[in-house]
Amino acid sequence: MSSHKLIIEAGKTSKRYFRDVWEFRELFYFLAWRDILVRYKQTLIGISWSVIRPLLTMIVFTIVFGRLARLPSDGIPYPILVFSAALPWQFFASSLAECSNSVIANANMVSKVYFPRIIIPASAVIVSFVDFLISAVILAAMMFWYSFIPDWKILLLPVFIVIAFGASIGTGLFLSALNVRFRDFRYIVPFIVQFGLYISPVGFSSNIIPERWRLLYSLNPMVGVIDGFRWALLGGNIDIYWQGFGLSMVLVFFLFFAGIWYFRKTENAFADII
Repeated sequence: MSSHKLIIEAGKTSKRYFRDVWEFRELFYFLAWRDILVRYKQTLIGISWSVIRPLLTMIVFTIVFGRLARLPSDGIPYPILVFSAALPWQFFASSLAECSNSVIANANMVSKVYFPRIIIPASAVIVSFVDFLISAVILAAMMFWYSFIPDWKILLLPVFIVIAFGASIGTGLFLSALNVRFRDFRYIVPFIVQFGLYISPVGFSSNIIPERWRLLYSLNPMVGVIDGFRWALLGGNIDIYWQGFGLSMVLVFFLFFAGIWYFRKTENAFADII
């Protein structure tokens, strides 16, 4: 009796690889839903945590920058100015935390069966997006409380949400791949997030940056993302420094495609390393 051996190999070309991603889309849904259920298993704690983090950031930054330092708020209530920036920043920071350890957390799957590994960190971002949506409800309530009504620019908000997804996934893919190869990276990610919070315009408006430094400051890709969110949500009171915004967007697209490239380059060795 002849024996047959089935060899499962990853897609060799980009076309085949992303076809595999589509064919394994149900696994993506399963992983995302599983992570959401784990996060919100204790519903009160899960939802509370997704609200508490941006609220605490808003309160601290409003007191420090709004009350003590008395930084300008461009005619916008300072809590709204901060929360509208904490929204995309918390999504980005949470995505990095979820993505960086996602492959390690699913080591059993990675070592036993083939599927496009990119599905794991990509599905982890969905958990952070659910937190983002919950926090967005809080921002809407705050804007109602302050009688702050956005104008037509809010229709462009989905564009900036997509850009935030690109920055989150691209950077998250880099960190998840690096964390597999160099386990010390799990200690570096919290530092990156904490440092990034202070060099991003979360607690203040980008308009306070001197003109000659605005372009250099925009080398932080989250500057463009945050400014875009504020511009869409807060209407005519916020102006975008378009040169810097363009630079930030170029960096976001670079991070997105470079993150995919690096992850694909290294993922074939994940099962051996893990």
